[in-house]
Amino acid sequence: MVRRPVVALTCLLFALTACAAPAAPSSGALSLSGADHSDGTASAVLPAAAVAPARHVKLTGIKTTNATTGVITVTGTVTPAPAKGTRIRLHQWIPTTKKWQEIGHGFSVGTGVTIKVTQPGSVRDYRLNIYAQAPYAASTSKPITFKHYVWRGLFKRGVLASGGKANPQLTVIPPSEGPRRSEADLLADKGGYVWGEVDSTGCRHFKTWLGNLTDGTARLSIHNGPRAKAIASVRQKQETEGNLAAAIDGVTRLRLQATDVQSGYGPYISVDAYLLCTN
Repeated sequence: MVRRPVVALTCLLFALTACAAPAAPSSGALSLSGADHSDGTASAVLPAAAVAPARHVKLTGIKTTNATTGVITVTGTVTPAPAKGTRIRLHQWIPTTKKWQEIGHGFSVGTGVTIKVTQPGSVRDYRLNIYAQAPYAASTSKPITFKHYVWRGLFKRGVLASGGKANPQLTVIPPSEGPRRSEADLLADKGGYVWGEVDSTGCRHFKTWLGNLTDGTARLSIHNGPRAKAIASVRQKQETEGNLAAAIDGVTRLRLQATDVQSGYGPYISVDAYLLCTN
């Protein structure tokens, strides 16, 4: 009767020791990492923290909404919706620095955002970006390449060449008087003509206002290069105003020409001319 408590205590201690001993890892258990101990075992590492849930950003639309001032309007979505008024950034890829640069931003309304920025004509890549907002990590949309066409003065890049017949004169109004670089006077003597050529690479449309200041009829025309047939032309009677416009896709050297049709002194036309370009 005296030995029974001792036996019971021994059994209890044996059971506790067995429970505390580490079980051998099964073939399907997670591997352990860390430095090996001298006895051949490895240090266990706690599981990595869970990755922050992703937020999806998409650039859904981009277009030129004002080709005169150069306004670009961009729309996008962010899901799940961020807090109202969250700042969404518009990035543009800058080839010279090979970096993304923020050029504007908008504020979220539900899952949507609209951003408006003013930019010169260009062909660039754009994307949307949102910073981290718990519990979501920062996120960026896929980039979109966009051709941004903006009107610029016909003579903004200077005149490549000029000439004509019978005392031709092409006078571009100086920047101090015509900062848009769009205004010029074209004149020649009776029976003559005058022309000027500009670089129109990257441009798709031409338009001009014109005023005939001579004492008869003159013709204003545009040509694809020096010897090509006129793309478009218009006749103007004495002391009248008019307009001339035409598509010029693929034209890299545009010639503007004023020709005498019937007058006493020769052609004299003033223009206010523009090109729609990505540069």
